[in-house]
Amino acid sequence: MEPFRHLIDTPQLLALAAALGWASGIRLYAAVFLVGAAGYMGWIDLPHGLRMLQHPGVLAASGFMCFVEFFADKIPFVDSLWDVVHTVIRIPAGAALAAGALGADGDAMTWVAALLGGSLAATSHAAKLTTRAAVNTSPEPFSNIGVSLLEDGFVVFMLWLAAAHPAVFAIALVLTLAIAVLLMVVLVKFLRLVITRVRAFLSGRMPAPLPPHKEV
Repeated sequence: MEPFRHLIDTPQLLALAAALGWASGIRLYAAVFLVGAAGYMGWIDLPHGLRMLQHPGVLAASGFMCFVEFFADKIPFVDSLWDVVHTVIRIPAGAALAAGALGADGDAMTWVAALLGGSLAATSHAAKLTTRAAVNTSPEPFSNIGVSLLEDGFVVFMLWLAAAHPAVFAIALVLTLAIAVLLMVVLVKFLRLVITRVRAFLSGRMPAPLPPHKEV
């Protein structure tokens, strides 16, 4: 873990900010817990704006929520409801985490980082919502569990890649965003359904359950 110890140069900070913004749209609590734990264990030197993540209280809270989310995300339809509820949490959290990574360089950089992190969180969150809405039309739960586990592993991998190889991470992030946009275009019907459900939630009405898959 020693190679990640001095996480202070600009490319690594930019990669960390982008990784936290992107990961917040998929696994917010896992991102907070993993980065905080890495700082607490001394594996990396977190920037000043993120050092609160390594506080034992924050680690306990993020670890607990990570545990809850891990199982909630594996249950069909519960995962979609969880995602809808977290629409109002993940995007601002992604903006705040990215700003914390780069905020030490001044107000302008803080705003740039916040816009970057919020945009990345919104994109990854929308792609996740759309994909899971499509997957939940399947009558069996295994595809849902498989996609969820894939998301778990990919978030961990991207966070590691941002710390270890920021240039490679940048390429991987661009490809990931392109795939996310492509998925939303291909699954546009489910994207519209997701937007309807999010609007219903924000207006105070309980979103209707996703329609079951019908065999042709």
